[in-house]
Amino acid sequence: MSRPIRVLLGDDHRIVREGLKQVLGDISNGAPEIVVEAEAQTGPEVLDTVAALGGAEGIDVVLLDIALPGRDGLDVLQALRKAWPALPVLMLSTYPESQYAVRCIRLGASGYLNKSADADDMVGAVRKVAAGGRYVSAATAEALAAAVGPAAGQGAEALSHREHQVFRLLTTGHSVGEIGAQLGLAPNTVSTYRARILEKTGARNDVELALFAERHGAAR
Repeated sequence: MSRPIRVLLGDDHRIVREGLKQVLGDISNGAPEIVVEAEAQTGPEVLDTVAALGGAEGIDVVLLDIALPGRDGLDVLQALRKAWPALPVLMLSTYPESQYAVRCIRLGASGYLNKSADADDMVGAVRKVAAGGRYVSAATAEALAAAVGPAAGQGAEALSHREHQVFRLLTTGHSVGEIGAQLGLAPNTVSTYRARILEKTGARNDVELALFAERHGAAR
C-alpha cells in the first residue's frame, strides 16, 4: 500500500475543518488514503506548522483558506511558495472563481477549490495536486480564459495584491483604521490604496465600491 497523502488544513472554522476531515478520510468514495497531518487556524500558525513539519518532507498538500485571521491566505500562499516552492498549495474559499481563482493561480497556487464543491471534486483535487498536477475546475478555466480576454486588466482584476486586500476589506464594511490594524499598515497608507482602488474601479465612494463588488462577484 502506498504512503497516504498528508494534508495540512488551514481554516479558522472548526466545523469546516471537521467536515473536510470527514470528506478526505472517506475511503468509500474510491480515493486512496488521505491523512490530515495537521491543522491551523491562523495565517501565522499555518507557516509555523509547515516549518515544524519540515515543509514538503512532512506534508504533501496544504489546503488553505483565503480568509484567515492574522495573515490572509494570499499572503500565506506567497510565503509558502517562497520558502517551500515544491509544496503544493490548494486554495479553499467561499469566494467566486471569477475573482479569486485567477489571482491565486498567478500567485503560485496549484489549484482553487470552492467550499461548495462536492466530495469527489475535493478528493480529486487533493490527489491531483499531491501528484504534482494542477487542479482547474470548469469555473476556474472560464475565469482564466476571461483574464486573457479583451476585458483583462480592467476593474478589480487590475488591482495589485495589496490593493485587492484593501478592496476586499473595504467592501465588507471595514474602516480605514481597522484595515490598517489588520494588514499592519498606517491609516494614511490605507487611504492611498483606497484612492487607487477607486480610480481603477471607477467608483466614487465606498458605497459605489460595494455595489461594484456585488455586480462583479468580487467580494462577499
